[in-house]
Amino acid sequence: MVSKGASLGEKASNKNETERGRYLVGEVAKCMEYHMPRDANGDLKRDAWLRGAPIWITPVQPIRNWADQAPALAGFPSFTEEQGERVLEKRTGPQGETLRPAMHIDHMKHEDAKAIIAYLKSLPRAGSGGRAVAERENLEVRQMSRNPQGLKPADG
Repeated sequence: MVSKGASLGEKASNKNETERGRYLVGEVAKCMEYHMPRDANGDLKRDAWLRGAPIWITPVQPIRNWADQAPALAGFPSFTEEQGERVLEKRTGPQGETLRPAMHIDHMKHEDAKAIIAYLKSLPRAGSGGRAVAERENLEVRQMSRNPQGLKPADG
C-alpha cells in the first residue's frame, strides 16, 4: 500500500511492481490453475480469483504427502512478506518445512517474489466483496494474454 504522503515516483513504482506481479501470477506462474476452484466442467470459477481451492489433479502414480488443497492467495492472508519470499524464492514453507507436491519447486528471483506479493496483497481477501474485483482481474489477465505490454521477468 502507498501512504498518502508518498511521492508520485513511489506511487508509480508501487503500481509498476503490482502490475509486474499481476503479469507473473497470471502469465508466468499461472497461480490460478491451482489456487482457484473449478466448476463441474473443469473450468476455473472466475468469481473466486485466487481464493484457494481443492487440488484438481492427481498424480498417475501415488505420491506421498500430495496436497489436497491450495491456500487462498488473494489479499495474501496466510503469510507475512518474509514467509512469502521464502516460499517463492527458496521453495520452503513459511516455517522452513518442505513444500508438498503439487507446489512447483522452481526458485524465483527476489524482485519477482516482491512483485508477486505486492500484487497478491492488492487483491481483496475472500469474504470482502471481491466479486467485482475478481471479474476485473480476469478481464485484465485475459487482456495481458493478448498484449503483455512489455512486462517481463526481471533480468538475470
